[in-house]
Amino acid sequence: MKFEKLSTNRAKFTFEVTPHEFEHGLDHAFDHAVQNVEIKGFRKGKVPRNIFENKFGVESLYEDALNHVIGHLYQQIFDEKSVTVVGEPQIDLDIKNVKRGEPFSLSIIVPIKPEVTLGDYKGVEVAKKNLVATDAEIDAEIKKLLAQNSSLEAKTTDVLENGDTAIFDFEGFVDNVPFDGGKAENYELVIGSGQFIPGFEEGMLGLRIGESRDVNVVFPEQYQAEHLAGKPAVFKVKLHELKVAKLEELNDAFVVGLKREGVETVEALKADIKKSLESQKESSEADRITGTAVKFACDNATVDIPQEMIDSEVNQLRKNVENQAKQYNIDFEMFVQLNGLTMDQFNSEMNKQAKERVLTSLVIEAVAQKENIVATEAEIEAKYDEIAKMYKLGVADVKKQLDPEVVSNEVTFNKAIDLLTASVKEV
Repeated sequence: MKFEKLSTNRAKFTFEVTPHEFEHGLDHAFDHAVQNVEIKGFRKGKVPRNIFENKFGVESLYEDALNHVIGHLYQQIFDEKSVTVVGEPQIDLDIKNVKRGEPFSLSIIVPIKPEVTLGDYKGVEVAKKNLVATDAEIDAEIKKLLAQNSSLEAKTTDVLENGDTAIFDFEGFVDNVPFDGGKAENYELVIGSGQFIPGFEEGMLGLRIGESRDVNVVFPEQYQAEHLAGKPAVFKVKLHELKVAKLEELNDAFVVGLKREGVETVEALKADIKKSLESQKESSEADRITGTAVKFACDNATVDIPQEMIDSEVNQLRKNVENQAKQYNIDFEMFVQLNGLTMDQFNSEMNKQAKERVLTSLVIEAVAQKENIVATEAEIEAKYDEIAKMYKLGVADVKKQLDPEVVSNEVTFNKAIDLLTASVKEV
């Protein structure tokens, strides 16, 4: 076997195939082919080799024989520890050079895990953490609580205004033809919530109870129902009722009704909200610092990622979304559209995410290697224990399912990220 590195992400392995190796492949190919062959005078699977070759020619076995030979040679590639194969191979072979009883050469070209050239990866400067909850933020949370616990009552005036809850009938038409899903009766909608397509809720403002109106809109170009995307439409609307939210009064009785443990006064509620907000800020700021550190390392690294690695990650991301769609018993493309994306946008986003994930993985691995970061036995055991608790399994069961190398790599990866995060300078 001759090994040649073609680039930072491609390698070529050239083999000399002996007559004996190819003959073994032909034997395998014949054993497979003869099972489906019938020739007068012989039962299926019982045709002698010489009769088969006289009728079909030995060349009819070449493709299967070569695949068998290549399969054996391919294993030798994985034994070459200096590179890691990350995708399907390409076979470089001139079939004209393949003759029974004569040696021939073939090459297998494979995508390999690329080399990473690290730039600066430690010491990125970031803005100092903001961990204090302001009075304005606390007041905003209290307003949310009051709104969540509000009740609806009939509006004293009959004119529709922003923020009102409207109960109405509607039917939509495109080119004077009603379309599926465009009709409802006694529909309830908070005007200004942005739940309908742009222009619809604004077009209802000023309506009076009992009044009808045509609301003209244009469906967005990226609308989930592609047959409506970009088209002008008319919604015939009739308003039946108007309601407004009646907010609760902020007092100790309201706080007690929230049934928050140990919180029974307005002041205690504000203190509890402040604590919760600052806990959220701490988590969010930690994510920001880590994200900035990782991005800094990735932005300054040079790596030529083979498309095969990106494609593999795209497939995994897509499977995750497909599984989500199945859980909701929704067609995959419809599920994508319900998330506000066209298939082109979805594919583009998946490709972007996949590239970022692969790049991050390669760069963090390179950092770990450069910093000589390794996982200790104690850390690996602690990780097994963490996983077991997460999935409520016994540690022994987890060890049966997860190879120690996988767990070790996870620990090493996280330690490298911790190193990058610890190097961040707050300014």
